[in-house]
Amino acid sequence: MKGFLAFLLAMGIIVALGDAYCFTKTNTAGESAKGCILDGKLYPFGEIERTENCFRCSCSQDAIRCCSLFHTPVGFDKERCKVVFNKESCNYDVVEKDDPSKECTVYSRVG
Repeated sequence: MKGFLAFLLAMGIIVALGDAYCFTKTNTAGESAKGCILDGKLYPFGEIERTENCFRCSCSQDAIRCCSLFHTPVGFDKERCKVVFNKESCNYDVVEKDDPSKECTVYSRVG
């Protein structure tokens, strides 16, 4: 039974990590010599662990490819709680509307 529960937990983590929002932005002719520009900032060629807006990217001469480091909460008490983006942790916090110092339970998130 413990093995089965460990398997379910591992699958949940894999599904959560595999559900990130991703996009590709093609470089314009003048950009490709210096790196990639994303949200007005120049990033060097290669792997970018974390951008200012919480994306993990790969920059090449032809394009920058990025995936979000955050997952949007969808399963929570929407009447009692609100969603606030935490740029330090690159995640959404779900807190009580009446007392933002108290966290709410989140049942599911999407990328």
